[in-house]
Amino acid sequence: MSQFPPTRAAGLERMDAFVPAMGRRYANGRNYDRGPGNHKAVSTLSPYLRRRLVTEEEVVTAALDAHGPENAEKFVQEVVWRSYFKGWLERRPEVWDSYASGLDADLAALDRDRRLSRDVARAMDGQTGLDCFDAWAEELVSTGYLHNHARMWFASIWIFTLGLPWRMGADFFYRHLLDGDAASNTLGWRWVAGLHTRGRPYAADPKNIATFTGGRFAPRASDLEEVTKGLEATEPDGLPQVQPVRAPRAPRDGAATAILITDEDCSPERFDLDISGACALGTLAGSHLRSPLEVAPHVHDFEAGALADTAARLGRVPDLLRADHPDTLAKWAHAAGAEQIVTPFVPRGPTRDWLTEAETYLDRQGIVLCELRRDWDSAFWPHATAGFFKVKKKIPALLGDLVAA
Repeated sequence: MSQFPPTRAAGLERMDAFVPAMGRRYANGRNYDRGPGNHKAVSTLSPYLRRRLVTEEEVVTAALDAHGPENAEKFVQEVVWRSYFKGWLERRPEVWDSYASGLDADLAALDRDRRLSRDVARAMDGQTGLDCFDAWAEELVSTGYLHNHARMWFASIWIFTLGLPWRMGADFFYRHLLDGDAASNTLGWRWVAGLHTRGRPYAADPKNIATFTGGRFAPRASDLEEVTKGLEATEPDGLPQVQPVRAPRAPRDGAATAILITDEDCSPERFDLDISGACALGTLAGSHLRSPLEVAPHVHDFEAGALADTAARLGRVPDLLRADHPDTLAKWAHAAGAEQIVTPFVPRGPTRDWLTEAETYLDRQGIVLCELRRDWDSAFWPHATAGFFKVKKKIPALLGDLVAA
């Protein structure tokens, strides 16, 4: 946690320190994984962006102001990738449902298959005997962070060399990553497996690993399985049809309002919202919803710190809520005399699943759940219907309406 203080001030400080490197230096060095404590060529802002302690507009504006559109292009694109993944999952919500149900089935299989259970445990404990993979497992568990290139290599080795269920690898990441995000994590693993861009799996290459770890690791070709095809045969029906982006229910003027903060968006002050006039303000702890298995303590701690920091910036003493039985939300709002709960938009993932269930209990109390969606999401998500290239082409035009270049 000392490496990632969970506050907006710490995120802004990290952003400001990295601004000089957001141009050519980032484009040239971003693929190099230098190991724990040495990730200097990347911003490591992802835990802050994930919770919007720092927003996409802020970091993109900083990059464009410092380096201009051409030199900042690669950095901007990498920020937009997260928005693309979120929008893609909003447009195909069944993919999240399939992941969640498939993970339950994979976990049940562990109880029946001793060898599989042993192999999964060895991989998560960093005891496979493959130096690079074991080092990344250790770094993930001990720091809550992995370089993006290492995430790709790790996932490829997990799926194709070790032959382990991809959802269990995704769950391992989700339980430990400080920047763990339902869309980026799930779709990143699906991309490696050849399920996102179907028929194009990502293969961990020994030479690539040696080059971009600066020689820290040098696996032999025989150490890694040759990848000739992905897992698309496991989903013979292909991808589900694209759906419209879910429209949030707008708050009603004059209604008694309780404000709910989740770790999906910790900058509610950036909305047009009467925070001081709200009848209650609550923070919802929900990181335990990430998995049926135990979520790493540092993930819980970062969430708690981010929510506390948000409430402090708002000048309110919050009611501390936990996403346990969904009637918790209805009882809290009813006790406060609220007619509506207003929260920044909660996209597909475990917190959204919990809120969907909670709405049944809210309806019984005559309380409406309303959401505020950011202009950034409203701009990018409608275009996330296929591969990233479609969104990439629209970045300059969309940014022209969103940030001051």
